[in-house]
Amino acid sequence: MRISLKHAALAGAVAAALLSACGGGGGGGFPFVLPSVGGGTPNTPPPTPPTPTPPEKMDVKLISFNDLHGNLEPPKVSISAPATGGGTVSVPAGGVAYMATAVAALKARNPNNAVVSAGDMIGASPLVSSLFLDEPTIEAVNEMKIDFNAVGNHEFDKGQTELLRMKNGGCAKNTPLEPCRVNKAFPGANFGFLAANTVKGDGNTLFPATGIKSFTQDGATVKVGFIGMTLKGTPTIVTPSGVAGLTFKDEADTANALIPQLKSQGADAIVVVVHEGATTTVGYNDKSCAGLSGDVLPILDRLDPAVDVVISGHTHRAYVCDYGKMNAAKPFLLTSAGQYGTLLTDIDLTIDTRTRKVTAKSANNVIVQSEAFTSGAATVATTDQYPVFAKNQTVAALIANYAAVAAPLVQRVVGQLTGPATRTSSPSRESPLGNLIADAQLAATAAPSKGGAQIAFMNPGGVRADLTPAASGDVSYGQIFTVQPFGNSLVVKTMTGAQIRAVLEQQFNSGANTVAQPRVLLPSRSLSYSYDLSKAAGSRITAMALNGTAMSDATTYRVTMNSFLATGGDNFTVFNQGTDALGGDQDVDALEAYIAANSPLAPPATTRITNLTP
Repeated sequence: MRISLKHAALAGAVAAALLSACGGGGGGGFPFVLPSVGGGTPNTPPPTPPTPTPPEKMDVKLISFNDLHGNLEPPKVSISAPATGGGTVSVPAGGVAYMATAVAALKARNPNNAVVSAGDMIGASPLVSSLFLDEPTIEAVNEMKIDFNAVGNHEFDKGQTELLRMKNGGCAKNTPLEPCRVNKAFPGANFGFLAANTVKGDGNTLFPATGIKSFTQDGATVKVGFIGMTLKGTPTIVTPSGVAGLTFKDEADTANALIPQLKSQGADAIVVVVHEGATTTVGYNDKSCAGLSGDVLPILDRLDPAVDVVISGHTHRAYVCDYGKMNAAKPFLLTSAGQYGTLLTDIDLTIDTRTRKVTAKSANNVIVQSEAFTSGAATVATTDQYPVFAKNQTVAALIANYAAVAAPLVQRVVGQLTGPATRTSSPSRESPLGNLIADAQLAATAAPSKGGAQIAFMNPGGVRADLTPAASGDVSYGQIFTVQPFGNSLVVKTMTGAQIRAVLEQQFNSGANTVAQPRVLLPSRSLSYSYDLSKAAGSRITAMALNGTAMSDATTYRVTMNSFLATGGDNFTVFNQGTDALGGDQDVDALEAYIAANSPLAPPATTRITNLTP
């Protein structure tokens, strides 16, 4: 066989390299066979790479948010944050396109990550989402590639059948609004819905109770188990027909019963994602737990200490708290990311791969700084003291598409106000905007053909935003829709004076309505009354008058309420006793008509209720 000079040189180079690698020339090498120049298979295989040593611990990142409420566009709110050098700075925050970028940035810090939502992702949404049945919100969150959403109470606003469509997709019509108006093939959610304590008549949960996510690194695997659920009181704060046939179980009992199941499936960390929450008296990322209170605390005090993290929501308040400071036997990490996508909670867990336990955990609320905005005469600018996130262009384009379809309706002027109508409560717990809405509903139903209403009531939880006119006094349809986004209709019922008195007593003594946390109905201008909380339950309403004339328990009156209250929502079950019900217009249409007919309209005073409590 003849070997060219080129091949001979190559063979020599290979031989020299192998000799060097094997210690050739120093007497310490080992025999080897030079591969044939023609490319034959060597007689000795290359050495096997060493097997990596499994790590003794693994770090897992959880990213969470809650109470997004379909706020696709920046909600024009700010976070008061510590400023460099002392004091505070207002940081403009929110907007799903910015939020998507912030989620991606946090994911990039650790490939072992999971993203979860603690409920109310949809429902009570601004017009650009709710006009399209919250389909755009589901599509936008799909782009973030999250893992789980624990359903909240507002997921049930349009009923369980429509909620199932949100998860599974399709264009079945379950509400007065038309589905799939923009996306003719609505895909549903590409992430899991969890509903551990929402049980159907057949004993199964409406959605899966739990989820597990696994992470593998150098031959070691750890698993994080998630239990997702809403608050037990959901049936009392949504339209009863929307949850008919469903039972909402106790939160702590539900979670505790599921922990052994997750452990048997190999879960090393247990995370409870619950749509119930707390409040504090400190800032959004203060770790002191100062002033911690709220309905989630009794749940925590009954939870199995095997739980590592509780991600909460519902109160729209932001906090990070090592609950072990409050109860040493319950060392949970308790978090909430506030509301409307303005914050994300960045949670880090360290899991020992041998003991299969969480050995360290920490959390921080991260501001989703987005874009400057103007509210009234004030402008909130971006600040370089905190990261500013860019828009995710895919999400931004999706939102822009829906916004373009909604724009003509959003921008249409419906009338004028002489000044802002706010939700700010007076000492009697009235608000100018709540009273204005009650007046609008009375006007819409006062005619005999419309029900002959004499009194109207509005629930404070149904008033979702202040109504601030432009400098010209103009108010747009988009603004009033944001104030009342639920699509409730008006209902007029006949009630006795005694029943009206009883429903007012329920403001202070019915379900979650208590003296400490009353839920005061906003009355139309035709009704005035007084209350004294120092008196015994059932005798706190001390006087009622209709247009200045004392009301009689035996006399019947025609009373307007929205369809949520009409079926006993917000624990006002006495409304169910009303008779001769007559349905009416949509609540937002009534508000539009009232503003248009009375422009320029002055927001009403808050003098209809008198608090006589010493």
